Amino acid sequence: MSKLAVIAVVDDDTAVRTGIDSLIRSLGWRSCLFASAMAFLDSDCLHQVDCLITDVQMPGMSGLQLHEQLTARGLAIPTLFITAFPEDSIRRRAMTGSAVGFLAKPFSAQALIDCLESALA
Repeated sequence: MSKLAVIAVVDDDTAVRTGIDSLIRSLGWRSCLFASAMAFLDSDCLHQVDCLITDVQMPGMSGLQLHEQLTARGLAIPTLFITAFPEDSIRRRAMTGSAVGFLAKPFSAQALIDCLESALA
C-alpha cells in the first residue's frame, strides 16, 4: 500500500482551512490544519508533510516568513501560497525555493487540485 500524501494547511481563517481540508480528504489525501505559522512549526506534522498550503498574510508570522523559516531549517517542502492580495511584488518574493504555486482568493477547486497534483508528482 502506498503512503497517503499529507498536506498541511496554514491559514488563520477557519472557513478557508475547513474548506481546503474537505477538498484534500475528498481526493484521498490526509491533512493537518493550523491557524498560525508558529503552530505548524511547533507541530509533529512538520516532518511528515508532503506539501504545504499557506496563506500569505496572517497575524504574527506571515506565510512568506514561514517559507523562509522552513528554508533556513533545510526543509524544502513544496509550498503553495494563497492570498486575497495577489500583488506582483509578493508573488515574486513568494515564488522562490520550494514554492510551487501562488493562487489568488477566491480560487477554483480545480486550480488548487492542479497545483497539489503538480507538487506531489
